[in-house]
Amino acid sequence: MKRISIDEIVGGEILAKDLYLTNGTVLMSEGSVLRPGYVERLRYLRFEYVYIVDTPTASSVDCITEKVIQENCRDTLRSTIEKYSYRVDADLEDIVNVANNIMEEVLTQEEVLYNISRVRDKSESAYLHSINVSALAVYIGARMHMPERRLKNMAMGALLHDIGLIYVPFDLNGILLEECDEAMQKEIRKHVIYGYSAVEKEEWLPITAKDIIVNHHERIDGSGYPFKLTADKLSLESKIVAICDEFDSQVYGNLVKRRKVHETMDYLISQANVKFDFKVTQIFISSVAVYPLGTIVKTNEGETGIVIRQNHSLPTRPVIRILSNDNNNEEVIGKEKDLLVNHTTFIVDTIEAEK
Repeated sequence: MKRISIDEIVGGEILAKDLYLTNGTVLMSEGSVLRPGYVERLRYLRFEYVYIVDTPTASSVDCITEKVIQENCRDTLRSTIEKYSYRVDADLEDIVNVANNIMEEVLTQEEVLYNISRVRDKSESAYLHSINVSALAVYIGARMHMPERRLKNMAMGALLHDIGLIYVPFDLNGILLEECDEAMQKEIRKHVIYGYSAVEKEEWLPITAKDIIVNHHERIDGSGYPFKLTADKLSLESKIVAICDEFDSQVYGNLVKRRKVHETMDYLISQANVKFDFKVTQIFISSVAVYPLGTIVKTNEGETGIVIRQNHSLPTRPVIRILSNDNNNEEVIGKEKDLLVNHTTFIVDTIEAEK
């Protein structure tokens, strides 16, 4: 075994020693698989290092994290779009390779929940947003039994869905759309037209992908933009990307106020069959971890816990390990609590880890 700092965790490592809370109870036992999402949570709990197995060990995986996909695709997407925006020896067709990488990663793990990390480098947020929207879209499309050709076309459209933002004539860093004046909001919303115009003559890019670029902000009730199209005028691919874009934007605060994952899920549920396709929303909610692994949660019974496993049949009811409780009951500290079994226990909030 070897000791590594918390910052060195990349995901998939096997614990070689138990992790103990300050009261001596076990937080994670030897043999547990570490996830990228655990890093901030372990730091929050004041852990500085862990001991891991030094040799590769096969282990079961119950989730796919966005972090793995991002690391495989980020550099190619960034360099391709940046070169294309400046017309410097650009070959936008490299997007096909990124789409293929996403397809390979997602389609090999179809029976797992999608687990987000909540950790994103602000300097690369635009590219990571596009990668995550693409991966989520493929993930949801696969569960709707879309053929691989359609999934790939959707992946490319999702990767390029915000390409028009590079043509908006001002810095969007830190901007919230709702706080902009009317003229600025109008200009930002033009990004869908700018994006479509930028790729319109790219003959290799499928029509489906171009449709996604211009229509991902349309809503089924006609309240979206740029054309206020209703459900019957929108492709399934555009409907899928629309909800994936909304989810990722809210969770990471991309031009909108940042929300917690469960708050974003509540919003999407409230808009099912209003702004978002009902079936797509249903599948999305059942496929993405409402409380990602490593999330610190508060329950209605005054407990603070950390999410350690998911219940695939009901993602809103994960398994948690109790870290503390309002009654100072030492006997329950460190114990697991399966919310699928404990019907009277509910998660009422999540606690953000300190950065």
